[in-house]
Amino acid sequence: MLLALALAQTASTVSATPPEPAPIPQLEEATKQVIAQDAELFWAAFEGCNARAVEDLLTDDFRMIHDLSGLVADNRDSFVASIAQQCAAREPGGANPGYKNRRLSVPGSRTVTPLGQWGVLERGMHTFHELRQRPAGHYGVDDPGGPSWVQVGGARYIHIWQWMANEGQFRLAESISVDHGAAAIYPPSNARE
Repeated sequence: MLLALALAQTASTVSATPPEPAPIPQLEEATKQVIAQDAELFWAAFEGCNARAVEDLLTDDFRMIHDLSGLVADNRDSFVASIAQQCAAREPGGANPGYKNRRLSVPGSRTVTPLGQWGVLERGMHTFHELRQRPAGHYGVDDPGGPSWVQVGGARYIHIWQWMANEGQFRLAESISVDHGAAAIYPPSNARE
């Protein structure tokens, strides 16, 4: 009986030992993880409209700074609440029912730089798009019209991702979004035919 009790106590002590903190990945692997989490973040905030998924990607003290709005959020909870509010507005009966938008990363614009053993800095450009109803005939007489994604602007972003060694993952600690502007004219006026 005493032996069984001693074994049970030993087993509970062993299982209560916290896992070893994971070392920050090498830059190539860190870049892959950050790209995947960046995509997950923007999908959840825009097209997926899933505030809970956004929350899982941020540090508690997350901040977002925007060139047009200033300090958008000074903690995770306020940012997640604003995403939830925007998503609720898209629902039937909301202020903007049926609204859909997306963010696309500009290919070749992203760089990821190590920040020691603390985390990484991600920089890049992205574009913003809204789903709009295209009138019939827009692309020619046979065009029946329908929904189309329209680029409505773009910006540069700087993301600071903190390595959470006890979780073995990155979390976004700060987002800086700058140089917002209208969508570029397409085709460009200097385009050759």
